[in-house]
Amino acid sequence: MIKRIFGVLSYVGMLLVFGALAVRFLKPEWDQYAIYAAWSGLALVVLYTIGQWREIVAYFEQRNARYGAIASVGVVVFLGILVAVNYLSTRRNTRWDLTANKQYSLSEQTVKLLQGLKSPVKFMVFDQEANFERFRPRLQGYAYNSTQVQVEYIDADRRPVQTKQYNVDTYGTVVMEYMGRVERVTSDSEQDLTNALIKLLNPQQRKAYFLSGHGEKDPANSDRSGFSGIGDALKRDNYQFDKLVLAQTNEIPADATMIVVAGPRTDLLEQEVPILEEYLSKKTGKLLVMLDPSEDLKQPSPMPRLTALLKEWGIDATESVVVDLSGRTQVATVPVGAPPYPSHAITQNFGLITMFPLVRAMVPAKDAPQGHTGQSFVQTAPRSWGETNLASLEDPSKLASEPEKGDVAGPVSIAVATAVPAASPEKPDATPASNPPEADQGPKPETRVVAIGDSDFAANAYLGIEGNRDLFMNTVNWLSQQEGLIAIRPREAADRRITLTANTSVGMFWITIVFIPAIVLGAGVFSWWRRR
Repeated sequence: MIKRIFGVLSYVGMLLVFGALAVRFLKPEWDQYAIYAAWSGLALVVLYTIGQWREIVAYFEQRNARYGAIASVGVVVFLGILVAVNYLSTRRNTRWDLTANKQYSLSEQTVKLLQGLKSPVKFMVFDQEANFERFRPRLQGYAYNSTQVQVEYIDADRRPVQTKQYNVDTYGTVVMEYMGRVERVTSDSEQDLTNALIKLLNPQQRKAYFLSGHGEKDPANSDRSGFSGIGDALKRDNYQFDKLVLAQTNEIPADATMIVVAGPRTDLLEQEVPILEEYLSKKTGKLLVMLDPSEDLKQPSPMPRLTALLKEWGIDATESVVVDLSGRTQVATVPVGAPPYPSHAITQNFGLITMFPLVRAMVPAKDAPQGHTGQSFVQTAPRSWGETNLASLEDPSKLASEPEKGDVAGPVSIAVATAVPAASPEKPDATPASNPPEADQGPKPETRVVAIGDSDFAANAYLGIEGNRDLFMNTVNWLSQQEGLIAIRPREAADRRITLTANTSVGMFWITIVFIPAIVLGAGVFSWWRRR
């Protein structure tokens, strides 16, 4: 009797389970009742199974049943491993880029920006559906490095309302939206996407003024000695730039983020020095000086006003030319900066070499005013020195093999930075509401000065060398207190196409179409002949 009751319960349980499944598909609005029915049916099936425990035990005492149970357990364990692997792969996603030029890996700067996101950034790709695959590999990398990145692919033809809402008029437009701000770019390259992201995160555009009137480098000049490449790099990091003739204006513009003195050939005018001193000391100004060695080795022309200004801020611009005999270049007067660099925010994790065509030693000043302490961030190899006898450099083949008395011993510092916190004026007592916490006020303003013993390293002719461009831009971002942008920047993928000459093409044809098939055919004929 009891077995019959348990048998009825099993049928009722199965009926409830299948009925709940049917309700889920046919009547979704009854889903709540379907859940109750499913649990009730499952409970009845379990109760029936418990009531049949004697039969179950007797069944598993048979040899075939034991083998079947072992096989079933093996299948369950295998399925469990598969489920665990898939679960871990979704929770712990890892990617490897095995391409030679790392074309699917994002640059350090991009990763740094993405990992520093505090709010969601939405990437919307407006294109035809067939072209979405062009953007997926790159944007998957952005989403992989930050949980704050959201990517949406929008068919511009099927969703015209949204296309018009974001003012999209070109296929292949990527719209980025962050905290109500919008940037657009019609490219899938990392460089363009990251530049747009920088503008989105830092909407306030900064301005660098290049001092003019003393033979300095021109940021608009596209010649080998010009700085047009630096001008383009500044624009990509959301900087504006302009030239400043201080002798005419007699003041530093109010919108100046920094002043750049790029390779002057003559000294500052007497009336220009107080203007720069006031800008640095009273307005927490930012100054970058790139001071080349003297052009006339026989009769050096020192710049006493400019070097005195640097010394006041803890930097000693020596009258020397660095000689490097480490073997890194074929020219002794072309030093190379290589990792590890001296510890500084500008060169933190900086793993690229830098080259300086002709550079003077820039060292921290020993008798600088209190608090104006210079810190070196680029230096040459130990087998180098700062040659003070400039006349001996006219014939590099006659150079001594080691420094002489009065020379600057190696390793030689060629770039120095100074940071001086702004003086804090006494503030009257105020309520907490009027004085927000310091953590919400951003970085404290500082006067920052950087001096580099060469300006040609950032000229167009040398800007393509490994780390020259990144070193200059890292220096600019440190000066403007934008440490979040200090990193190695994205580069365009290298062109790795193989160009074949006519003779090479003919040779490949004979090898692949004639010789290799002939060898295979001959081996087959020989094998057949031996067996025969």
